[in-house]
Amino acid sequence: MIHHRYQHIVFALVMSFMMSFIMSFVITFFNLGWVDDFITLWLKSWVFAFAVAFPIIMVVAPLVKKTVSILIKTP
Repeated sequence: MIHHRYQHIVFALVMSFMMSFIMSFVITFFNLGWVDDFITLWLKSWVFAFAVAFPIIMVVAPLVKKTVSILIKTP
């Protein structure tokens, strides 16, 4: 198993993988429809989206956690 100190990196990796996978599918389908080479085009866009999403999540996730902790009232 992975040591807990790497939790933020594993979180960013899994979150960016899943979100870029789904979003690239939706956006590719929205822009092109179901064309003959849809899967190839989608996978190309997904690889690019994942490469962009991972570093963004690494930067943004701590800011989001801090913002949520300000907005949520603890009991």
